[in-house]
Amino acid sequence: MATWKRDSRLTALQRLSCAGLAGATSHSLTAPLEVFTVLAQVGTPHSRGGLWRTGRNLCKAEGLGALWKGNLTACLRLFPYSALQLASYRRFVLLFVDDLGHISQWGSIMAGSLAGMVAAVATYPTEVVKTRLIVQNWLEPSYKGILHALYMIYHQEGIAALYRGVSLSVLGAIPFSIGSFLVYTNLHKIWAEPSLRFTPVQSFINGCLAASVAQTLSFPFETVKRKMQVLADISHRALQTWLNITFVWELGQRESKRFLTAQSPCLPRHGGVDIHFTGMVDCFKQTVKTKGVLALWNGLTANLLRIVPYFGVMFSTFEFCKRVCLYRNGYIDSPLSYKLTPGVDQSLQPQELKEFKLLGRRNF
Repeated sequence: MATWKRDSRLTALQRLSCAGLAGATSHSLTAPLEVFTVLAQVGTPHSRGGLWRTGRNLCKAEGLGALWKGNLTACLRLFPYSALQLASYRRFVLLFVDDLGHISQWGSIMAGSLAGMVAAVATYPTEVVKTRLIVQNWLEPSYKGILHALYMIYHQEGIAALYRGVSLSVLGAIPFSIGSFLVYTNLHKIWAEPSLRFTPVQSFINGCLAASVAQTLSFPFETVKRKMQVLADISHRALQTWLNITFVWELGQRESKRFLTAQSPCLPRHGGVDIHFTGMVDCFKQTVKTKGVLALWNGLTANLLRIVPYFGVMFSTFEFCKRVCLYRNGYIDSPLSYKLTPGVDQSLQPQELKEFKLLGRRNF
């Protein structure tokens, strides 16, 4: 059993800011791996040949800045996403706690999954924009920025295009939750000790391990979702603008081969997906039929390589931001350590501590 707690010494705004800054920092440092993952999932020409060749081809064609395509959108999305996730998690946790305020491991995972699902659905249009910005040619962009992308997608394809593939976020949460549960419920066997005694290093390893298993199980849903996000609705366009003959250089071979690419009319340069499909189920079928079952896990290597640095930077940044906030609130002596300020009641909330200090100064 685990007890759900939050640090009451931080205000809601401070908790949100810490989470947002930590997420933005970690995402910015690992953005190239995110770009490689998305390109591999969509199946663009740049993504053929492995991580090193993908990065080299992308930098050669579009410049070094292309490694951070869509990063600003992802960072801005983190703040509303974190706010909705934290607020939703507090609500969902109440459904799983017992009378003593305890929550089981499965209940905690379910509450987190449901909260993530709510936040993902609410901010889904920004995820579509991020994917489109990553896939487009950075030197000859179809979209000039976040707002321009939202405007163009809405007016050219309709509001439904901003939510294309959203059901996969919900479906993907099922294997993700199962994977997390399988890992967390067996951690005591891995470490041969109770989960309550885990050190911070063990907790970090556990988090990375759980994320690796969970993301591997849910990755096919992410792959299909990316393909659906990129492919524009052809009902507003003539068929000839949707199908294009493209020449793709198959890396590692001397000869090139010609193939049809279902290309989004809104992304005319390197913006096409690698298969033709008419819907979610058909996308699964055509991916397996055309590319093989393993194609559903294209980009998984880059995604897994991203986990350790992502969570490492995120946790360390969050802890530093938290110490800064605790220092400003007056609970600790320095933002460089967690050494408590002498004589300060740590059970007081920030506003209560502030009022207590003001009252003490007046009496003095």
